[in-house]
Amino acid sequence: MTPMTTGQENPGPAAPAPPTAPASDPPAAGGAIARRLSWGLADQAVCSLTSFALGICVARSLGLAAFGVFSLAWVTYGVVLGVSRGLATDPLMVRFSAVPVASWRTAAARSSGTALAVGVTVGTACLTTGLLLGGPVGPAFAALGAVLPALLLQDAWRFAFFAAGTGRKAFANDLLGALALVPALLVAAPVGGVAAFVLAWGTAAAVAAGYGCLQSGILPRPAGARAWLREQRDLGYRYLAENAAVSGAAQLRAYGLGAIVGVGAVGVIRGAELLLAPFLAVLMGLSLVTVAEAARVLRRAPHRLPRFCLLLGGGQAAAALLWGAALLLVPDRAGELVLGEVWHAASGLVVPATLGVAGAGLGVGAAAGLRALAAARRSLRCQLYASTCYAGGGLGGAALAGTTGSAWGVAAATVTGSAVWWLHLRSALREHHRNTTREVRTP
Repeated sequence: MTPMTTGQENPGPAAPAPPTAPASDPPAAGGAIARRLSWGLADQAVCSLTSFALGICVARSLGLAAFGVFSLAWVTYGVVLGVSRGLATDPLMVRFSAVPVASWRTAAARSSGTALAVGVTVGTACLTTGLLLGGPVGPAFAALGAVLPALLLQDAWRFAFFAAGTGRKAFANDLLGALALVPALLVAAPVGGVAAFVLAWGTAAAVAAGYGCLQSGILPRPAGARAWLREQRDLGYRYLAENAAVSGAAQLRAYGLGAIVGVGAVGVIRGAELLLAPFLAVLMGLSLVTVAEAARVLRRAPHRLPRFCLLLGGGQAAAALLWGAALLLVPDRAGELVLGEVWHAASGLVVPATLGVAGAGLGVGAAAGLRALAAARRSLRCQLYASTCYAGGGLGGAALAGTTGSAWGVAAATVTGSAVWWLHLRSALREHHRNTTREVRTP
């Protein structure tokens, strides 16, 4: 990627070199891309099934109210995860995909160290807050604070492996975490309480995080976090704001929905999301590798980037609609077997939840293109707009029509936000073409 003067961020000294490959990919490139995408799908399938199993255990063991408390802790984790990814792993994916091994190892050590530092800092604050809160929510947040460092470090290894093009290592890491969760849940179930399940989740993540150090032969370097943040500040802080907008909007919606309708409503929304978990495995699995793949397409054959993004987004939207249609055919008895008492309320939200996920899937294609172009300003504008719509639609819908209104408000907001992503990608591609042409003509 070459430095851009309008609408794009200067990649800085750590960026990959300008493209020198021919305009077309080598014959084996398509197969290599397919293999990397396959590992991304397989890895996220494991992660999503793990999250699904954890949610099911909590829903069936503790009931709707406790499941709502667990969902609040889950959403809070999502906010912190967005901070960690924005500062640590998103810049890694953009700038250190398909680079020499020595460069990747140095970057991975600093990136994982930054993620660990975020986990310790925010985890300490969360632990303290949970102890002060007390009640049904306090213990859950205290437990979350205790396990945040392990959760964020494990996530950092996943992104590091995909940046290196070794998705099989990420898959092995998450598979170990899933296997470690089984005995942890068996211990947590008799103890009861949301905190026990959160600690079980974090214990499994700690096992996988430690294994990630062995797989990579790298120890996280929290001491290198300051240097990493300084070197990646042109991208990292914008990605931080972007991710914080995503997760912050989800948290605002969850807390607002709990205040307007009740904590049980948060559990209902989370139950609807669990119904879409298998498809979300595809969505999130592709997101692990789409930025790296889009960056490779941009370096090797820039003219193919629009088609890559369109196929990526359109394919995910179509798959989401097919999965939602299949959910409408699930009989109540089967649904009750999976979600217990949560099923009856959650099943009524399948249509709006599916439309929301389809809209998000369509937008993922454009978002991958903007990040590959390092157009952090544009992607930040898009995400701020989309997140504002998400929070406004979710809370406005809740005020007007309760949980169902919130679901439909989010669906409308997601589709609208996706359109904005594509408009900005179109503009960014034009700017990239103009700047590239200008650089070629300049002696």
